[in-house]
Amino acid sequence: MASLSGSSDTCYLLPPNSEDWEERGIPAFVYGPQELVVEGIQWPSSTPSTPGPLPPSRFDSALCAAWRQRMELGLFRYRLGELQTQTLPGAMGFVAQLNVERGVQRRRPQNIKSVRQAFDPEQFNFNKIRPGEVLFRLHQEPCGPGHPHHEDILVMINVSPLEWGHVLLVPEPACGLPQRLRPGALRAGLQAVLLSSHPGFRVGFNSLGGLASVNHLHLHGYYLNHRLPVEGAPSKPLDPEGRLHLLQAVPAPGFLFYTSKTGPDLEALVSRVCRATDYLTDHEIAHNLFVTRGAPPGEASPSAVLTGVRVILWARRSSFGIKEGDAFNVALCELAGHLPVKTSQDFSSLTEAAALALVQDCLLPPAQADEVQTALVDLMAQQET
Repeated sequence: MASLSGSSDTCYLLPPNSEDWEERGIPAFVYGPQELVVEGIQWPSSTPSTPGPLPPSRFDSALCAAWRQRMELGLFRYRLGELQTQTLPGAMGFVAQLNVERGVQRRRPQNIKSVRQAFDPEQFNFNKIRPGEVLFRLHQEPCGPGHPHHEDILVMINVSPLEWGHVLLVPEPACGLPQRLRPGALRAGLQAVLLSSHPGFRVGFNSLGGLASVNHLHLHGYYLNHRLPVEGAPSKPLDPEGRLHLLQAVPAPGFLFYTSKTGPDLEALVSRVCRATDYLTDHEIAHNLFVTRGAPPGEASPSAVLTGVRVILWARRSSFGIKEGDAFNVALCELAGHLPVKTSQDFSSLTEAAALALVQDCLLPPAQADEVQTALVDLMAQQET
């Protein structure tokens, strides 16, 4: 397993005071297409002859070193230690973690009433954070003449982390973009997963009404040293060309997009996913999205080898605010099978049946789910014509 501690890389560490930060600006993590690694990433295997995991990538080392320094400087709301973790007995393979501090100390969600709510500069947003919370700016090298310039993405700490290395990916915060997924943000999220050599680095997005707590465009990224059911779960194609699949045998059935290549294939995936999320947003349907390395669509794959990137999209019932009495709140990581639990009592008593009930309570009614599926299949067909 790649180490999460990171190596010292002073290029990405915080200057000694805020004046130096302002003078030097935000450091840039500049990467080229050759650093986007699709193949060769795997979980440790019990078979001695199987090659071991890759060492931390340059991206992992930079992120983890800077993140650890911010923790030492006290820039988080609490000091994250090793979280108590258990895999719940049952077919789903839920990974439950006790994270009391996040449940108590995270920022209260904003007053959200619509999936399409406009950005409000008076509310908390990422232009109001402390400079030291920013780790670096993700900057992709131009691929050559005629290729579009991709916007830079700020990588900043989540001050209420749910796991090690929990960061936010924020595109051009000064633009005041509402929490609606855009191609540039999704592209950066996919590339961040491919820049990491750790099989458990995942990226996700919560829409408004899907438990996004800040109405300012951002994605989440974090490390989790555990496999999740969505990585290798089976799926069935929803269209003849295999552009869209339905993920099955998971806590909540979701729409599966997949690629094992970069370049044009990755761009096509970005376009398909954003067409789907635009449809959901325009129709006031909340949604969550999860990006993870995983197996190709089709039959279940128990292999430790992760051959490509899976993007899972869930359409769901809108939920505004936090349900204080529940063991966990259902958003991107819970739908994928990772359950950050808020109290010791719930952690010790939680069962797979109880977890499934909470997850499935947030899903769309069957008739509406069928309507969404039909609409998304039609959208995928229109895109290819």
